[in-house]
Amino acid sequence: MRQPDDGGGASPLDEIASLLEPQIPGLRRYAWALLRDDETADDLVQDTLERAISRWHQRRQDGDLRAWLFAIQRNLFLNSLRQRRQRGQQVGVETLDQVAAPDGHADGSAGLKDILTGLDALPEEQRSVLLLVGVEDLSYEQAARVLDVPIGTVMSRLSRARERMRRFMEGGRSAVLRRIK
Repeated sequence: MRQPDDGGGASPLDEIASLLEPQIPGLRRYAWALLRDDETADDLVQDTLERAISRWHQRRQDGDLRAWLFAIQRNLFLNSLRQRRQRGQQVGVETLDQVAAPDGHADGSAGLKDILTGLDALPEEQRSVLLLVGVEDLSYEQAARVLDVPIGTVMSRLSRARERMRRFMEGGRSAVLRRIK
């Protein structure tokens, strides 16, 4: 039975909500960058928040909340990716046609599509580190915690991702694809 509010302060759930709420925009950006679909990204963010709340007692009090949330979200994303692969479902790039340029110009939309296509061409490990460091502005140390890899691995993956994106943007899709004999 719910206790009446005695005015003695915020409930534990209110405290958790006050810590989680500022993290939602970053989680939403990262989810959309991974999925490219508003509804699926919203579902991933909600699943992330539900998992975080249900496992709040497992969180290290001295740990980085933001890194912990991104780690939960990435793990949920990878689990759903594995499930889709087992079922044989493919995620297409047709959603890129729905993306409008921020300034409304068609050439800006084409540039955005090129960037998103280049991101899609990256291996997941490189794409994740590029999004976490480059878009969400996590430190190398925070990204290492999210990805559960050493800082040196974050740095090398980031370097390779940036180089592949640079080559892609300069030369198009063929710069990313490898020839297999």
